[in-house]
Amino acid sequence: MPVPPHASSAITSSLDSLAASRAVLDRHVVELGRALAEADLLDDGDAAAAGALRERLASDRLVVAFVAEFSRGKSELINAIFFADAGRRVLPATPGRTTMCPVELRWDAGALPRLSLLPIETRLQGLSLAEVRGREEAWQHLPLDPGDARSLAQALAAVTRTQRVAVAQAAALGFWDPERPDDNPQPGPDGLVEVPAWRHALIHYPHPLLQRGLVVIDTPGLNAIGAEPELTLGLLPSAHAVVFVLGADTGVTRSDLRIWREHLGARSLERFVVLNKIDTLADPLATPPQVAAQIEQQRLLAAGTLEVAAERVFAVSARAALAARVERGSDADALAASRLPPLERALAAELLPRRRDVLVQGTVSVLRQMRHGGLGRLADRRRQVAEQLHELRSLRGKSGTKLRLMVERVDSEAEEFERCTTRLAALRAVQLKMLRGISATLGSERLRAEVAAMQSALAGRPFVLGGRGAFAQLMQRLRDALGHAEAQTDEMGRMLEAGFGTLNAEFGFAFTLGPMPVLGPYQAELSLLEDSYGRYFGLGQAWRMSTPGFAEQFRRMLLAKLRVAFENALGEIELWSRAASGQVELQLRERRRGFARRRETLQRVQSAAGELEQRIVEVQQQDEHLAHVQRRIEGVADAGITAALAVAAGGPVVPVPLPAPEASAPAAETGTALHGAIA
Repeated sequence: MPVPPHASSAITSSLDSLAASRAVLDRHVVELGRALAEADLLDDGDAAAAGALRERLASDRLVVAFVAEFSRGKSELINAIFFADAGRRVLPATPGRTTMCPVELRWDAGALPRLSLLPIETRLQGLSLAEVRGREEAWQHLPLDPGDARSLAQALAAVTRTQRVAVAQAAALGFWDPERPDDNPQPGPDGLVEVPAWRHALIHYPHPLLQRGLVVIDTPGLNAIGAEPELTLGLLPSAHAVVFVLGADTGVTRSDLRIWREHLGARSLERFVVLNKIDTLADPLATPPQVAAQIEQQRLLAAGTLEVAAERVFAVSARAALAARVERGSDADALAASRLPPLERALAAELLPRRRDVLVQGTVSVLRQMRHGGLGRLADRRRQVAEQLHELRSLRGKSGTKLRLMVERVDSEAEEFERCTTRLAALRAVQLKMLRGISATLGSERLRAEVAAMQSALAGRPFVLGGRGAFAQLMQRLRDALGHAEAQTDEMGRMLEAGFGTLNAEFGFAFTLGPMPVLGPYQAELSLLEDSYGRYFGLGQAWRMSTPGFAEQFRRMLLAKLRVAFENALGEIELWSRAASGQVELQLRERRRGFARRRETLQRVQSAAGELEQRIVEVQQQDEHLAHVQRRIEGVADAGITAALAVAAGGPVVPVPLPAPEASAPAAETGTALHGAIA
């Protein structure tokens, strides 16, 4: 049986490996959570960290964006790399202009196969794509039949639709600028110009690659990129790789160079360049070596013009590759001649390790946090059991009066212990007050106030005039806010560490403080945002800021991006704070149980002379069981960390065997407990 083409692609193999890695990492997080939950050792903070990690593993996506001017063969390249298994073209790819609006191909579990189209007129409302994504009424939906490739291709042809509008309407939509006549569409005899019918298209399609977590963004043309700030300020910077497609027959044109310099120059982008349509350079009057030399000359020239390493420029024929793959892999020589496999291998080699490393780092951090917290609570429990065992052994040969006095002593110790609740409440009150201060520093209200202050600094002048200085001041204030929040967090950490140390010494707790949140990555994120957004305050982009609605949409996008960065930073601090306080209730409950067990044991020994030795044996068995639990938690955690490090090393993803639970261990509602704890 022929092997489907997507089964042998380097990118497919990488996505398979990444999906398998996510599954293995998730399995080990679940197993450690289950082991801790079974032993009642999973506190709220660790459960929240595990739940957040599992959600991240489940929702992780690999985003590849394709950018090009019209008629560079970009859609054909996407078809060849990702969708050749359909047996025909999925994205429309005919001569001339095809994809007229940005197209996003993805699959989300539970979604319906459909094409969602956002009318171009929504630009006039000043809302960003993020704001209209969840508004069903703003979109037009067409159902898709994944089993019918022909009807699928016909439905997707809707993305090529255009409409003719007056010049004033085209200017309002961002497709006409009198100061840049070369970029404007040509008016017809009726004075109308052609613009895309759609602002954005979302294709929810259960293709195997999309189901594995791939997201493909198809972005057409300079005008389409420039008119939609969310593309250059949101979708493209968030992509894990950007593939810039040129024509081998045209090389780097002026509009290609503008796209590269104005929109793909951000240092956050992982960029690849494709010199497509090398088949057009075939010359019946030239020998194959001469044609190959011409292709190589074009490749090196493109690398020099774009100032990118030559190994990042790939000369391919997407049409030839698609034709070879539509034949179900029967023409391997034709596929090799298309030169597509080296590009796929480069994409896979660059993308997989980076995504894998990010996921592994997060998983190892959470596994170590859960291991440390669980073993700390278990050590406290074993210490209490050891004290109880010592107390029982000391009762051998003691009189009834001695036993009664020991019961009274336990009651006195329990009463003395309850004094700690007042101290804990005071500590918690101070912690909450400090957390509210951090929330105010990083909250949405603060962000809105800072962006409003930037607008006020412009004092009613056009948005771009004087904007660079006001924008720089805004970003500096935000960096100061992050620095202040980090100082506040450090202060909270010192307060908790001192409070925990005192309580541990006076009342025998085992409170620990996890690693402090690091806000350095968010400072770096602010710097990247400043680089990306600051370009729009230069003279070269002044005309865009002057177009109707663009400045307001820019402000909304800026605020949305800043909010994400600050909310993520605040979320890390809140999670750390929750982990610090979540252990309190668990240890309080455990300590109270310990006093109750000691009192019950002494009372039973009082009432039955032969009870003492039996109780000593029972407590010894408890300690043996806790020792087994400790070995199991250590084994499960170590297996998870070993598996994660193996994933990071890039070896084959093989599940590491997990220690089996003790057969005689008390049964627990493991599924309910785990899902209630970390779901």
